[in-house]
This record gives sequence, C-alpha cells and structure tokens, in this order.
Amino acid sequence: MRHHKEPARHPLARLISRMAVVAGVIASMAFPILAQDGTGPMPQNAQARSYGGGWVCDLGFRVEGAECLALDVPEHAYPTGRSHGTGWECYRGYEEVNEIFCNPIPVPANAFLRSSGYNWQCKRGFRQEDEACVAIVLPERAYLTEDSSGTGWTCDRGYEAVAGTCTPIAVPENAYLTNADYGEAWACERGFVKIDDRCDAIILPANAYLDPASYGPGWSCERGYEPLSGACVAIDLPENAYLNRSGNRWSCNRGFQLSEGSCILGR
Repeated sequence: MRHHKEPARHPLARLISRMAVVAGVIASMAFPILAQDGTGPMPQNAQARSYGGGWVCDLGFRVEGAECLALDVPEHAYPTGRSHGTGWECYRGYEEVNEIFCNPIPVPANAFLRSSGYNWQCKRGFRQEDEACVAIVLPERAYLTEDSSGTGWTCDRGYEAVAGTCTPIAVPENAYLTNADYGEAWACERGFVKIDDRCDAIILPANAYLDPASYGPGWSCERGYEPLSGACVAIDLPENAYLNRSGNRWSCNRGFQLSEGSCILGR
C-alpha cells in the first residue's frame, strides 16, 4: 500500500500562515482593550455616546472587559457614572464605610446637618464639645456670636471678658473705647498721649505738629526741623545736600560724600 505524502508547502505560504496565527492572537488580545475604552462592539446595558463615537455603559453598570456589568450599589447610595472609585456615592446624610456600606451620619441633639451633607454643626446657642452640643451659658452684659470656636459669646461695648464674666472697662479721662477684639481696649483722644493708665495732654514745641503714631511723644517736627531734647531745631543744611523724604534729616547729593558734617566730592 502506498502512502501519499502531503505536498510540501512553499516557504512563503508557511510564513503567511504563521503571520495569520499571530494576527489572530493580537486581535483577540486587542478586543477587550478596545471594549474597555468603549470603541468595540456595543455590549448589553450600554448606549452610544452623546458625542463622538463609541459607547458607554448605562448608569449603574461598569465596563469589565467587553461587557457592562451591574455595580453592587449599597442601600442609601446612588451610581455616579464615573469609571474610577467605587462608582457610587452615599446619599446626603450618609457616610461611606469601608467602600461597602452607607451608614447614617450621627447628628447629636441640638445640632443639624450641614448643607454639604457630610458633617454637622451645633445650633445657635450651643457649642461643640467632642461629639455633643452643650448649651452656652451667657454671662451678664454679653451676647452670642457666630464663632463656633472659643466661648461662643462676647461682651457688650464697654465691657471685657475676665474669668468668664463681663466686667466694665476702666476708661481714663480724655480716652475712648477702641472696640478692638484684641490689643488695647481704649486709646487717648487726639492731643493726648498715653502715660501708664492715663492720658496726659501733649505739649507741642515750636515748629511741631500732632502725630497720631502709637509710639513717640505724640508729635513730630515740621519739615526742615529735627527733634532735639524735646524741641524742634532748624536743620543747618550744608552745601550740596538735600532734605530726605521725612524732611527731618538730610543726605548728600549724588556724587558727594559726607565728611565731618560737610558734603565733598567723592573720589
């Protein structure tokens, strides 16, 4: 009995056959990648994109390989349609637990849920202590503030907080209340300077004017004069010099330098 041998294939035919096999493998690997991007054949639970080409999974489904599989959305949650993260978020008033559950946010008595829905704050007249809201005890001559930190109250005008009470501010003669939350509670009237806990009248020397600066004697010298031993002395301006911006000091002109009270040409 004769055995018929299979005719030998041409080397080019063998090469084409091998290339076809490799192309088939590449195509099988490429299809899921295209599907994940919404560019392959549209699976169930999907719809065409509203712009451009391709498709997207329906709300509540997420692309897995070449399919759109249903999300496991817990109670009190809704699907977001986003491809990253869990794919869902908790309803307002609920918080995510371990990316599995949505538990109610515990709101203590005398508190309410913030508009964001993620946390809570105490009602007016209460302040937070740990996870509770306790009533604010108002001392006499005080009123509630919207500041959630601190005591939750501030004293009326003319009073200051001392050891949980509001005591009158001792304002000396020729002074006024500053209404400042921090720093000095009172300041001297114009024409007076603070000395210890009183306001003394400012004695203006000749060629001076009142200066409201918080430091110094309460006055400054006019332009062309300089302070000296409580007086304003005329500046003896040397040649080739000019008064500076304040008008109470001088400097040498450009190209000149100071030497023993005079301005000489620089070298």
